Amino acid sequence: MSVYFDIRAVKVGPIHMPHTPLLDRIAAPADVRNLPVRSLRQLADELRSETIDAVSVTGGHLGAGLGVVELTVALHYVFDTPNDVLIWDVGHQAYPHKILTGRRDRMRTIRQGGGLSGFTNRSESAFDPFGAGHSSTSISAALGYAVARDLEGAKRNVVAVIGDGSMSAGMAYEAMNNAGAMDARLIVILNDNDMSIAPPVGALSAHLARLVSGETYRGLREKAKKGAKKLPKFLFEKARRAEEFARAFMTGGTLFEELGFYYVGPIDGHNLDHLLPVLENARDATEGPILVHVVTQKGKGYAPAEASDDKYHGVVKFDVVTGTQVKAKSNAPAYTRVFADHLVKAAAKDEKVVAVTAAMPTGTGLDVFAKSFPDRTFDVGIAEQHAVTFAAGLACGGFKPFVAIYSTFLQRAYDQIVHDVALQNLPVRFALDRAGYVGADGPTHSGSFDLAFLGCLPNFVLMAAADEAELAHMVATAAAHETGPIAFRFPRGEGVGVEMPEHGVPLEIGKGRVVREGSTVALLSLGTRLADCLRAADELAGHGLSTTVADARFAKPLDEELILRLAREHEVLVTVEEGSSGGFGAAVLHLLAAKGALDHGLKVRTLTLPDDFVEHDAPAKMYADAGLDAPGILAAVLGALGSARIEAARRA
Repeated sequence: MSVYFDIRAVKVGPIHMPHTPLLDRIAAPADVRNLPVRSLRQLADELRSETIDAVSVTGGHLGAGLGVVELTVALHYVFDTPNDVLIWDVGHQAYPHKILTGRRDRMRTIRQGGGLSGFTNRSESAFDPFGAGHSSTSISAALGYAVARDLEGAKRNVVAVIGDGSMSAGMAYEAMNNAGAMDARLIVILNDNDMSIAPPVGALSAHLARLVSGETYRGLREKAKKGAKKLPKFLFEKARRAEEFARAFMTGGTLFEELGFYYVGPIDGHNLDHLLPVLENARDATEGPILVHVVTQKGKGYAPAEASDDKYHGVVKFDVVTGTQVKAKSNAPAYTRVFADHLVKAAAKDEKVVAVTAAMPTGTGLDVFAKSFPDRTFDVGIAEQHAVTFAAGLACGGFKPFVAIYSTFLQRAYDQIVHDVALQNLPVRFALDRAGYVGADGPTHSGSFDLAFLGCLPNFVLMAAADEAELAHMVATAAAHETGPIAFRFPRGEGVGVEMPEHGVPLEIGKGRVVREGSTVALLSLGTRLADCLRAADELAGHGLSTTVADARFAKPLDEELILRLAREHEVLVTVEEGSSGGFGAAVLHLLAAKGALDHGLKVRTLTLPDDFVEHDAPAKMYADAGLDAPGILAAVLGALGSARIEAARRA
């Protein structure tokens, strides 16, 4: 007798079902297409239950996937995947898709070292035709697929599924504008689960959607258009617009029609009787781009998720019955919370301090800031480019904008950073959360490159916090800085447990600090690898090697006096950073070469993240593999000195 969870109940509990689970028969989407339509509701219920159970074991993204369970079943039932191309925007809603596409047996490895990615990944499955992790790329990629199909004369459908949040990014509209102008044959599914941009969804709406997406209506429409073309031009335009706006009045979607898409919807994304015929009509259309507007509920079918403010967007391991998440306890505060609390303190002292985020108020801590200063908090949606230039305008207007964006997402706004901020030397303050490795989210979310791409820009000041107390000081430093752009970076997770100041104190720009004095080896750390440098120094002492440990604090401007002293007074200088090559260590080497400090036998090593996109794993394991933990730093020093010098140190 099989058991699965009744996910519609207020509390989830095991119930005995008199049938063999359909999900056990699904090895690939072809098996879904072999089911009778009447069985799809049962399959969707089992798929939702399986998704909940899998994520409860591993943690991960939950709410978005629960919202698209019926849509996922319908898409794989209607379309011939993977021959038909199905692209999920962002990909955090694709867990049910992974289950139906041959990966069910590995779902409890998701986001674990060596396991499945938390997003779509081309190397993982033929059913993931385009990798994702950042939003708003799906329509552009789908258009590329559609054009490639037409150029080679192939026959396949191309479908992009994009959420309403992702539609706030300009790239989505650029792609739609291009697709409409080309009259490309592709299908966009707008999964509207939050913004309520649609009128109420019901039977009438579903009936209209089915009618206007059907072959009869579209055929009559095309005949009417051909007939209308015989009219004078001004009458033809009036007739065309009358039809479009009459349909838009009944169903919505005027904006999408203006972009060249044939709009269908809104329809209930949890009602398979509504979904299937509309998707079939869209599949069978022979020309032009179509947008199907589907309304869903994030967290659908799991009471704790439905009751949550963020609909359980991202969760750690949890109890399926109660929904209680199992969170690790720590005596140290999270870096994000330290940033938020000290930004609130800075704003309390200075009414010009304002905060900007791009659809991540909770992730960046600005939800805390918003509770104290709602009128000074601006969430611009998934629009990092706009966020940066908006902040530049605020700076021009005399305010002190803090732009809180994950390091990986700031990459999306690089031209605006260069052209609108750095070039004009505007005092915009950038708070870069998730610097360095981020563990389970993997390479799409790692903050690997900001030291390199910001450090090369004129006028920038660039800091990295070694611990939570240093972060407090860097918030104060940024608030006080008036002469150009300034950025500070900090990692995901908790601090190291140092004593916290009540208020941050502005640091002297471009000045580091010596944490421990020695004479033979110098470890120059930027960021939170400082704790591992201190542990490595303890190990080096056991080898008879006296070690200086310094915290650079600033990647730009460099503390030239400190760096040249370390080079002059030590045999080995090792720089350590949680960033790619081309960042802090490269800048230090450039300085040493320019000043002739490499001409007298100094041994220099620069430890950085590897020149690779590193897959998800536990952060400690990732840093160990990169050689950026204490044993890795120790090995770099011993390798630089050589065995003869190490033996001499031991004898001494």
